[in-house]
Amino acid sequence: MKVIIDDKIPYIKGIIEGFDIDVNVIYMPGASFTPQIIHDADALIVRTRTKCNKALLSGSNVKFIATATIGFDHIDTEYCKEAGIYWTNCPGCNSGSVAQYIQSVLLLLEKEKGLKLNELTLGIVGVGHVGSKVSAVANKLGMKVLLCDPPRAEQESDNSFCSITDIANECDIITFHTPLTRSGKYPTFHLADESFLQSLNKKAIIINTSRGEVVDNQALLYALVEGRIEDAVIDVWENEPNIMIPLLNKVFIGTPHIAGYSADGKANATQMSLDALCRFFKISAKAQINPPSPANIEIQTKDRKEALLQIYNPLNDSNKLKTNPEKFEWLRGNYPLRREESAYKIIDY
Repeated sequence: MKVIIDDKIPYIKGIIEGFDIDVNVIYMPGASFTPQIIHDADALIVRTRTKCNKALLSGSNVKFIATATIGFDHIDTEYCKEAGIYWTNCPGCNSGSVAQYIQSVLLLLEKEKGLKLNELTLGIVGVGHVGSKVSAVANKLGMKVLLCDPPRAEQESDNSFCSITDIANECDIITFHTPLTRSGKYPTFHLADESFLQSLNKKAIIINTSRGEVVDNQALLYALVEGRIEDAVIDVWENEPNIMIPLLNKVFIGTPHIAGYSADGKANATQMSLDALCRFFKISAKAQINPPSPANIEIQTKDRKEALLQIYNPLNDSNKLKTNPEKFEWLRGNYPLRREESAYKIIDY
């Protein structure tokens, strides 16, 4: 059995080799997968940088693809279906990590921009694994929350969802957590376009941690320059890693697609990918992926919000990217250990 793995997937090296099977494992950069390299592989474990389409897979022996990510728009699912290739993603794997990122962003908006969160309305567009956890975070901070998810609203009988028009009319902060879709009844490509940004009733703050193309970056820059929105926090960009530098310089926080990069989220994705591999190939082994502990587990504080920012402050990631935007991929590939709140003990005094 031959498995080719993106070498930036954390905590995976040496795990499959420890299974009681005859296996050849190759690790390499995700962008370096070629038809020649993967033609005799049985399985691929990838991230978003590997485009799994006909051009890569045609004529290969690949039977299984796991992407250690929530999003799967880099996988041509229709071609995989036609070719009999099973694929799987990791829904919800880093939902806690993205919720941590949004929580810290909201706390920074309060601390650095003087916003009173308990007087503001947060609009969440896309209420899946991530959006649901972001809603819980906002509720704890005393914010009014509006939920927008047209597919769920159509399928579910409750009336807890609002329209995108309601979001534009009522929200002080709008955060996007949708997949990237270009067709169907509810496409999300450029969901936040010039028309949407012009329709905002308030000078809202826009946050995007979903997919870069969900927000029209050029339109967002115009809205910032013209003062039609108050500010923006962008973790995902159009044309990554060749991002729009003027937009980076204009936003409050700009980070290199790392909102979901907590060690906890990474470990979850690796675990889910390996579990799927074992199920598909009927391998009896069971891997247990545990991220490293933080250097200092105990945090003594008089202010819980400051403790949460001590655990994770996205301004640090933003400053690194704004200083060296050409290192977008390097900053992602060499991201430091970041744990979520559950890894710490916060001691009030």
